[in-house]
Formats: sequence, C-alpha cells, structure tokens
Amino acid sequence: MKTIEKIIGVALLILCIASGSVLLKTDMVFFRWVMGLALGYVLSRSFFGFAGSINRAYRAGSTKLMRALMLMFVLSAILTASFLIFGDATKYDLWVNPINAGLVIGGVLFGFGMSCSSCCATGTLTDLVTGLPRALITLLFFGIGVFVGFPIQAKADWVKKSLVSTATFPSGVFIPDWFGGNKRIEYIGAIAVTMVFAGIVIALSYLYEKKRKQSNTYTGVDTETVQEKLSDLDSAHYTILSGATYDRLFVKPWTLVEGAVILSVLFTLLMGVTKEGWGASTPFGFWFGRLLRVFGVSTDAITSFANKPAGPFTVPFTENPMNMQNIGIVVGTLIYLLMAGMFTKVFTSGLKITPIDALIYAVGGFAMGFGTRLSNGCNVGALYTPIANFSLSGWIFFIALVAGGIFGNAILKKLYRACGKK
Repeated sequence: MKTIEKIIGVALLILCIASGSVLLKTDMVFFRWVMGLALGYVLSRSFFGFAGSINRAYRAGSTKLMRALMLMFVLSAILTASFLIFGDATKYDLWVNPINAGLVIGGVLFGFGMSCSSCCATGTLTDLVTGLPRALITLLFFGIGVFVGFPIQAKADWVKKSLVSTATFPSGVFIPDWFGGNKRIEYIGAIAVTMVFAGIVIALSYLYEKKRKQSNTYTGVDTETVQEKLSDLDSAHYTILSGATYDRLFVKPWTLVEGAVILSVLFTLLMGVTKEGWGASTPFGFWFGRLLRVFGVSTDAITSFANKPAGPFTVPFTENPMNMQNIGIVVGTLIYLLMAGMFTKVFTSGLKITPIDALIYAVGGFAMGFGTRLSNGCNVGALYTPIANFSLSGWIFFIALVAGGIFGNAILKKLYRACGKK
C-alpha cells in the first residue's frame, strides 16, 4: 500500500504542475497555485502551524513551535527588508493594519476559536486531509463567520481606523518610521525591534516550559519527538538509488527550524512576485457566498449584505488566484502524505468525532471567521504578514491571540471534564 501511495503521490505532483501550467488562465493564478502546493507541503512535512504554538504549550507544555514561529518572523522580516530597503515601501501592498479595538477583540476571538478547532485558517486547509470531519465543520462555520463579519469590516470605524499611525502608512504603525531619516537606519532599527520582541517571547517560552517540566506537567508532543530523532547516514553502505535515499528526500519529517526557514523563503518569494503578503481567510467568506448562490440566494442580495463586489462570488473559481493558492495548500498536504506513504493511516485516524466535538468545532470555526473581520486577518493575515511587514499591529494581535488561546483551552478543558472526556 505504501509503495502504491508513493507512486500516486509522485504522479499527482507531476499532474498538478503540468495541468496547472496548461489549464490555469494567467501566470499569476499558476504562480499562486504552485505557491499553495509548496506551502501545504512544507506545513505538513514540518508539522508546522500557528494554532499549535499556543495549543501545544497549554496542553503539553512544549514551546518548541512557538520558538520556531519567532525564528520565522525574524527571518521573514530580514528577507522583506532586503528588498524594501532598495525600493519604495509604498509600492508594495504591505499589511500595516489598523491598531484599534477590532484588532484586539478579533485576536481574542481567533485565539479562542483555534483552541476549539485545533487549527487556524491555513490549518483548516491542511486538516482537510488529516482530519476531514473536524476541518469540514470548521471550514463551513469559518466561512459563515467571515461572511457575517464582512459588513462590519467594511463599515465600522473601530475596525477600519487606527488609533495611532505613522507617516508612511496612515493605516497603522510602520516600525521603520520610528527611526526616520535614513533608510538603512530605518530598516536596521525595525529588524532590531522585531528581534527584541521575538527574543522576549522566546525567553518567556523557555521559562514557561521549564516551569511545566519542574511541575511534572510537561508531556511533550509526539510529532516533535519524531522530528528530533536523528537518522545518521551510513555512508559506508549508502546507495544513491535506494529506498533510504527516497526516504531522506521525501519521507523524513523536516524539523520545525527547517520548516521555519523554508516558509520564510516562500513568504519572501510571494512578497517579491505579488507585491503583497500571505492571506488565507477572506476567500472562506466568498466560498460561503458561492454556497448561498447554489441554494438560490441572489448575487445582489449577497453583495448588498457583504458590501463586496460581485466578482469574488461569481468569477469562475479557478480564475481567482487566492482560491487556487488555498486549494493548493490542501493538495500540497495530500502530495506529502502520499509521497511519504502515510496517507491512508493519517486520513483514517482523523475520521471519528463525537457530537460534542462537532459543536465545539462549529463554535471554533465561527469565532475564528468572525474574528478575522474585526482584526483584518487571520494568523497569516493579521499576525505573520504584518510582523514580517514591520507593522506593530502584528505584535498586538499576537498578545490578544495568546490571551484568547489560553482562555479557550481553559474553557475547553473544563467542558471536556464535565462531559467525562479527557
């Protein structure tokens, strides 16, 4: 079975690239499709995710993923600065988001939601392969939350307007502006600030993990244990064309650090080509709008409520670059699991859920979706991209996200205890 899966995985990868290059209408759609495939592959092979940074810390005591996130933030900021410093930042669609009540409330809601669903926006996409029922329920209610939040995002001043701002981007606080005058000093200073903030989080993470270990409440994470196992190469008996070579190239999980580095490179490539960051959640609302059209709701009614143009709800699905990037993340996850010969085992292990689980996933999905409209993004759109783009809003969202995640996990723990479930 594993051999068959591996063959199918390789064939699927070739088919995705070949068919995409022929069938997708524009170069940008094809680029987004390939980026999605790459992002899904890397996220899955390195067991990397944003929700896990808080959930793993609360549930298992491990902060390894949190520290890897900070590394990714710093690397992405440095790589972003490397081309902003030679150009005009205003020529890029940098996500310098507003700092306001919506940012904080949305962050708390999103953190609460991702504790319930054990995933975020991109995690929902990868989990369509690894935990189908949970991901499907989460995705549906995520989309509902985004759709319901569209009119608030479009009209509410406490979501749209920033309480504080700087000169370059009046929409929010652009950290390089704190060091105004010389472009080199601006970006060196902004990188330094990013490193300080990340360093504080890393230091607190180590202290927290140490406390959990000392109190014997640290259990660790199975996937992290697998990642840390080193398989030394027996060079004396090594054969290039062998199963061992295939395993090292396509099966062996990447470490969290390797995942952070590769994702940073992919993010920078995305920024360089598209002139904008990585987002994932907004299309979920458009997908729900398309679903409403299937059930007979008119396009005029949908656009009037959402305060959005008709295009995202009516243009052929495969002609929208963001749609294809998101679907690419799903397929990229599938490709890795097939090429690693793990698809059947992983897919079937995530099929069983209980009614209470379904309810919790629905609540989590809606909280995340609605929260993204208040904070103007999810973990990639309100956290990762803004931090890499030197927006202070990203760090404020992070604090709110952690608070929401802790609160959500605490509520979830009490609920499951009440239901007699661990």
